[in-house]
Amino acid sequence: MNPSRQSDSAAVPARGAPRLQLTGITKRYPAVVANDGISLSVQPGEIHAVLGENGAGKSTLMKIIYGAVKPDAGQMLFDGRPVQVKNPQEARQLGIAMVFQHFSLFDTLTVAENVWLGQDKRLPLAEVAQRVSATAAEYGLDIDPQRPVHTLSVGEMQRVEIIRALLTQPRLLILDEPTSVLTPQAVDKLFVVLKKLASEGCSILYISHKLHEIRALCSACTVVRGGRVTGVCDPSQESNASLSRLMIGAEPPQLTHRKVAVGAVVLRTQALSLPTADPFGVALIDIDLAVRAGEVVGIAGISGNGQKELLYALSGEDRRAQAAMVQLAGKNVARQGPWRRRALGLHFVPEERLGRGAVPSMSLAHNLLLTRSNAVGAGGWLRMGQLQRQAQRIIERFQVKAGGPDAPAQSLSGGNLQKFIVGREIEAQPKLLIVSQPTWGVDVGAAAQIRGEILQLRDQGCAVLVVSEELDELFEICDRLHVLAKGRLSPSVPRAQATVERIGEWMSGLWHAEVQAHLGEAGVGGEGGHAQA
Repeated sequence: MNPSRQSDSAAVPARGAPRLQLTGITKRYPAVVANDGISLSVQPGEIHAVLGENGAGKSTLMKIIYGAVKPDAGQMLFDGRPVQVKNPQEARQLGIAMVFQHFSLFDTLTVAENVWLGQDKRLPLAEVAQRVSATAAEYGLDIDPQRPVHTLSVGEMQRVEIIRALLTQPRLLILDEPTSVLTPQAVDKLFVVLKKLASEGCSILYISHKLHEIRALCSACTVVRGGRVTGVCDPSQESNASLSRLMIGAEPPQLTHRKVAVGAVVLRTQALSLPTADPFGVALIDIDLAVRAGEVVGIAGISGNGQKELLYALSGEDRRAQAAMVQLAGKNVARQGPWRRRALGLHFVPEERLGRGAVPSMSLAHNLLLTRSNAVGAGGWLRMGQLQRQAQRIIERFQVKAGGPDAPAQSLSGGNLQKFIVGREIEAQPKLLIVSQPTWGVDVGAAAQIRGEILQLRDQGCAVLVVSEELDELFEICDRLHVLAKGRLSPSVPRAQATVERIGEWMSGLWHAEVQAHLGEAGVGGEGGHAQA
């Protein structure tokens, strides 16, 4: 079908027709049927959730609507008219925009240049940059249009994708895990944006594993399990428990957070200061942090406040700090690389799943080589049998939906790849585990499992540092919390004393007055070289 003909027909929707109507959509892959006869209806101005566990077929269905994947069978109607969307360009001409869970940005280009690639090329780049700034300001999605994408955090990349979609003025907006790396404040702002778009007639397909978000935002919900529709409901009339039962057939297990005596300090930073390595980065300023054996310490904060820089310094990817600024098991390691730190028991889960956490084209078994030096035998020969057994054990223990140890990392859904990467590091029995965004894009059942495994690791005496933008997650698993704001680390606060309001204020760097007010009071003491509020 001619794209211009599609665009013309979409301009005059059939009276009373749904914005989107899917009937019998089927997509088969060699190892799995991703979509099995799915039917779905979305009305104009409706915010419609698609709910399902990892690997249920949600992302495949969204890619079919967006023209990135071709279905094997089924029919799609847009504004009451049959369409065959052959590619994303045709989808955009129809008025369909999509924000992917895994971003499609060019690292070497600026924010404005990335956005310009999806816009009318007759627009000058300078005008696109102005529109980016205006949209960012209007919707509270702070971003500099001149920044190169490779300098952005994952949360900032999310903002770019959302702004790019909004600039197309879509009739149907597809959002795949849009709040997975946003703070509660940013989520509230995004919801205002989405409700405004819906009131103006834009339909929204919303994929999220955060059940409270779906209940608060959406007026309809289609539940998918194993590639099939298993139910349709009004989520505002459901509870988190009932939505969990619809999605995974059960409620997620309750976490047990028992008190454990902490041991010696495993990780310590002392006045860790690092100038930014690029003009758009964040300098670290006098970071004092201590993580002891048998505790989970959390770091909260808005994306782009130094999380990336701190994690690089802790993992060994940035070795510019003075030797004593980073200590692991009592040894100065600031100048040591990742492998030397791994030999001392440090294991690390980065926030970027594909590219840093896993090599996309390599099998799951081969991806174990990123953390398993003992899998290389004499003469450099790989012990493939050992690698495959280890990969299979992780797949079974963490219930990873994959085509076995030989499946390429890129063939897994985002949530299943996250389970494998976290499982890979936990299986290595670390003395210190550093995890960034542990349950990003993971369904409620898998998130509960990952958090339970982290607590079990802690109970076994491991020191755990969790960097997350999910406050609920930090409150659930951490013993103490810090906040990182503008490259500075707040004092730690015990989990029992942490509130959303308090942590939210600290995210703006407003902890200094509170700390001064508490100095000298009973129970205020030092932890890792700083006052504990």
